[in-house]
Amino acid sequence: MDLALLDRVLAEHGEPAYRRRQVWEWTARGVASYEEMTTLPKSLRWALADEVPFSTLEVVTQREARDRTAKTLFRTHDGHPVEAVLMRYRDGRRSVCLSAQSGCPLTCTFCATGQMRFGRNLTASEMLDQVLHFRRLEPVNHAVYMGMGEPLLNYESVIASVRRLPDLGITYRRTTLSTVGWMPGLRRFVDEVGEPIRLAFSLHAADPGLRSELMPVNDRYPLEDVLAECRRYVALRRRKVFVEYVLLAGVNDSPARARELAAVLDPRAFKVNLIPYNPTGVFEASSREAIARFKAVLDRARIPATVRLTRGRDIEAACGQLAATR
Repeated sequence: MDLALLDRVLAEHGEPAYRRRQVWEWTARGVASYEEMTTLPKSLRWALADEVPFSTLEVVTQREARDRTAKTLFRTHDGHPVEAVLMRYRDGRRSVCLSAQSGCPLTCTFCATGQMRFGRNLTASEMLDQVLHFRRLEPVNHAVYMGMGEPLLNYESVIASVRRLPDLGITYRRTTLSTVGWMPGLRRFVDEVGEPIRLAFSLHAADPGLRSELMPVNDRYPLEDVLAECRRYVALRRRKVFVEYVLLAGVNDSPARARELAAVLDPRAFKVNLIPYNPTGVFEASSREAIARFKAVLDRARIPATVRLTRGRDIEAACGQLAATR
């Protein structure tokens, strides 16, 4: 819900300050309506239902994959599409992949979101409402800001939303913020955020020329500078940075490319997540053999690396596939 609007409406009705806390506590528990907030007077519940929409987002479609990954397409009050994903794991993890923007202005060539028309930054309430939508279905315990958009281009709202996630059952240590290397926001994150939030860096090519072809942001904020800032995060927070690396057949998946990657990463500071490419119509996915050869190079260099399990591909919910089409 729009927490700023909630504050105004409560003030207009002359309600005491603790009412805001009551409303938020009920909402964070996963109730489906104001009517369920039984510690509020009925007259206030009716007023809130009339004046403060229970969610800032309208559900357009909901889909579930064969592996039980769920994807929801929302629309904002001003008509912008937003997608979020719930990933269910056998070990009990329930991780929500959140969007920070409608679309993305940074146009990474392998990402479906980057090919969309950019809409706008989302508010903190709109990000929280993505989580709350799934929280009403079942408890959630992890969050990754890896959906649509670049989180650090929307720094203020993203951090405001992160700081409310513990109320929903998601601790800071189970929250990951991903960036392609947007340096103004990354510097602020390193300097200002003391909470133990995980940092992930979308790298995808260690050669500057190739990285610029795949990710135009590299021209503005070169890889060397971003890696230096990541190392500063590690020094200050004593937490490793996760490096996201999407493997594209014949583009960045050769052993030579793996050696380039190993050369720029300190195994004490970074852990690599190798991501099989999920089809968006531009590139082809690397074979299992190519992925294994790539990982073997990192293993020999003692760079910690894992191959990420692909989830939700059959409903276009996997990494890089969010495009708000259905």
